[in-house]
Amino acid sequence: MVSRVERGALAEWFWTIDRVFLALFILLIGIGFMLSFAASPAVAERIGLEPFHFVKRHALFLVPAIATMIGISFMTPRQVRRTAVILLIVALAMMLFALFFGVEVKGSRRWVNIASLSIQPSEFMKPAFVVVCAWLFSEHARQPEIPGNLFAIILFGIVVALLVAQPDLGQTILTTAVWGGMFFMAGMPWLWIIVLGGLGAGGFVTAYYVFDHVAQRVNKFLTGEGDTFQVDTAKEAIVHGTWFGVGPGEGTVKRIIPDAHTDFIFSVAAEEFGAIFCMVLVLIFAFLVLRGLSHAYKEKNDFNRFAVAGLVLQIGIQSIINIGVNLQLLPAKGMTLPLISYGGSSMTAICVTAGFILALTRHRPEKRAQDRTMFRVTHGLPAE
Repeated sequence: MVSRVERGALAEWFWTIDRVFLALFILLIGIGFMLSFAASPAVAERIGLEPFHFVKRHALFLVPAIATMIGISFMTPRQVRRTAVILLIVALAMMLFALFFGVEVKGSRRWVNIASLSIQPSEFMKPAFVVVCAWLFSEHARQPEIPGNLFAIILFGIVVALLVAQPDLGQTILTTAVWGGMFFMAGMPWLWIIVLGGLGAGGFVTAYYVFDHVAQRVNKFLTGEGDTFQVDTAKEAIVHGTWFGVGPGEGTVKRIIPDAHTDFIFSVAAEEFGAIFCMVLVLIFAFLVLRGLSHAYKEKNDFNRFAVAGLVLQIGIQSIINIGVNLQLLPAKGMTLPLISYGGSSMTAICVTAGFILALTRHRPEKRAQDRTMFRVTHGLPAE
């Protein structure tokens, strides 16, 4: 235990970090690692690998991911902004590179091979995009003559164009929802809400008629016709688990789910640990999001408020999409469950998101002093 009387970077970090957020992130990472033992061996054996291939790789990914989260949590808000700008520039450049030289998987070019690693740049783009847009919105709120909102719209257009070009409609919807939520908090005029809402609906209709895979997934969801093997099997796994599950390692339906260790790990959790366990998992994500929004509501700094709200919304909406697909409440879409699913890019990028949240929610003494001074000045009291 670190004493309160100690001085130094580690002691300051320990006593200023939001330990509830830290515990939630570590808990979700631990649950994800536990579920990798349940979900991945059958997938590995099916494709000719040794049973614990993905478990070992999952453990290997966790080391740099957790180190990244902890390292970023030491940053000040200014350092978070600068890191996000650099990360966004690099991620956008890699997304552009992927369109021409990336690896094509199932008709999409989202991956870049560097040495022996496959990296999905759009995963790292998301937290950086949220932080940079929060900065632009806050600058416009602070000085209306600064065209921060306009720059945020232009940046949003660039990001969406790159995502659609891959194509990755799921990430496009997620990014749009988070950006729209932040813009609304920043005081988006009602006219803009109507216009952007109309453009969003028009974009979805256009995607339905332009991209065959989008039309197929929507049609499958609405009619139940076509190749629905994976979602049907996932539903069967959930039903098989009933309330308390069949027990760790005892699942049978999970063995035939193609993406059991990634997009459908929630179904594996339901089969082996039951519906009650899944409800607890949903409550953890809900509590994380609500705590973040509560912190943002109390935050006096516009940048911190917009950034924290946007980052927890990103985690929350991504979780809703993943769980909704598993429960057949949404059309099938390949999207991981944050901090739970297998995947190096996804795990590391979500830990970047978590690190940003931890850094921006730290209880800094100088920040509290500024808040007290602002309160006294606002209420006509003499400064301390």
